[in-house]
Amino acid sequence: MLLLVLSTVLAACSGGDNESGEKDKEKDASEQSGSGGGETLVFGRGGDSTSLDPSRTTEGETFKVTINLFETLLTFEDEGTAVEPGLAKSWEPSEDGLTYTFELQEGVKFHDGTDFNAEAVVKNFERWASGDAEKHPYYNSMFGGFEGDEGHVIESVTAEGDHTVVFKLTRPQAPFLKNLAMDMFAIASPTAFEEQGDDDFERNPVGTGPFKFVEWKPNDSITIERFDDYWQEGLPKLDKVIFRSIPDNAARLNALTAGEIDLADGINPSDGASIEGNPDLQLFERPSMNVGYLGLTVTREPFDNKLVRQAMNHAIDKQSIIDAFFEGRADIAVNPMPPSVSGYNDEIEGYDYNPEKAKELLEEAGYGDGFEMELWAMPVPRPYMPDGEKVAEVIQKNLADIGITAKIVSHEWATYLELASKGDADAFMLGWTGDNGDPDNFLYVLLDEDNIGSNNYTYFKNDETHELFIEAQTEVDEEKRIELYKKAQEILHEEAPWVPLAHSIPLLAGSKDITGFLPHPTGSDLLSNVDLER
Repeated sequence: MLLLVLSTVLAACSGGDNESGEKDKEKDASEQSGSGGGETLVFGRGGDSTSLDPSRTTEGETFKVTINLFETLLTFEDEGTAVEPGLAKSWEPSEDGLTYTFELQEGVKFHDGTDFNAEAVVKNFERWASGDAEKHPYYNSMFGGFEGDEGHVIESVTAEGDHTVVFKLTRPQAPFLKNLAMDMFAIASPTAFEEQGDDDFERNPVGTGPFKFVEWKPNDSITIERFDDYWQEGLPKLDKVIFRSIPDNAARLNALTAGEIDLADGINPSDGASIEGNPDLQLFERPSMNVGYLGLTVTREPFDNKLVRQAMNHAIDKQSIIDAFFEGRADIAVNPMPPSVSGYNDEIEGYDYNPEKAKELLEEAGYGDGFEMELWAMPVPRPYMPDGEKVAEVIQKNLADIGITAKIVSHEWATYLELASKGDADAFMLGWTGDNGDPDNFLYVLLDEDNIGSNNYTYFKNDETHELFIEAQTEVDEEKRIELYKKAQEILHEEAPWVPLAHSIPLLAGSKDITGFLPHPTGSDLLSNVDLER
């Protein structure tokens, strides 16, 4: 009984409102959602967004919201990563793969009334290309740099009339179309970002999406509402969506059970069976396209020594982590990309759990007496790691068994990401949900020297893998690309900048009244077709 009372208190307190007037507003929204008196969906999630400008971040909590506010030239199919028309209704590549011509949708408007046209597309790409890795980290990762950089893939973006855009590339890029469909390359209103500037725009976003921005209460909630002038007839079906931040997994599930929220992500695998047995709820499985890992910052001693990194891989009992925290809804990770992605090398044998071998490697590296280190644990649940702090405790014990003393530390989520990206961590827990289903989006983005300071948090660099990644980007023959990526995975396995941990099947749960919800493998869920039938 005491546990039940405490759980109820946690669920009730998770909103964090400090002003009585705001509490009343939130209560009204919850009551409306729970009673079926309106079409408001309350989506409980584990953490707040760090920005509402998708081009300025790399984390999924932002994209959960922005995919409903903005749109990209191309989009992905409902439950996969095949490319489909978006703001561009058709496209035509040249025979040499260096020119792409896009015909745009007509009659589309941004939320501020600005017309969507070819010039708007040009201004968005000019904005990103003239930035840097701190302002637009994903642009650098996917297009080889910024304007003036030697590796920059996009030579020019030009408008030919109101509804035709032409991209010219410096070299063929096999994943180019998939890159354009990624969340962070959504087209924003030029009027808005030119008038507001970057910092204000990321808190007052303006796109063409089915919903428009209403309000952001940091670490509490983000509210979006139906855009009445949306260009796709009959959509969206909901009037409003409220994204509530509830960091504790149990409190979030309690809120769902109590009818305070309608949909929850970050469901503990251990709760899956009870949800399936609850007639008022339904369980959703997100198609797996992720990896959770322990990153080792190779510029910091002793992780600049490959033998130490290999020892770390032998020291950690991955199977016990999966058994304890994933309830069978995950597979042991061997490579930095999941088996669901083309080019996965299934001939590589993972590092086995072998503490004695780990000790031998430490002795050979000159650390036979062990060492002290910091182990950074994620403060929020992620799709690839439902409870980062608990997993860190298991890793801490595994490392103690081979003489390594690991102090667990953490930071607020945005700070955690910022500091880790600057190379401030010895070892850090993190992960990645694929953005476009291409191996380039895992291997090049996360482990190439071009992306140090943006998505390559380990600061790993290797001349041979760099050449393989660039060649694979340029190669349009899919079989040849696969062989290049398989070779790169062999090198990465030997160099061991990561301890790959798990490929998970992320779980969400929702009210039985939800219809039309299709969890997407990228982790970004478009809610335009979702409805509540009460």
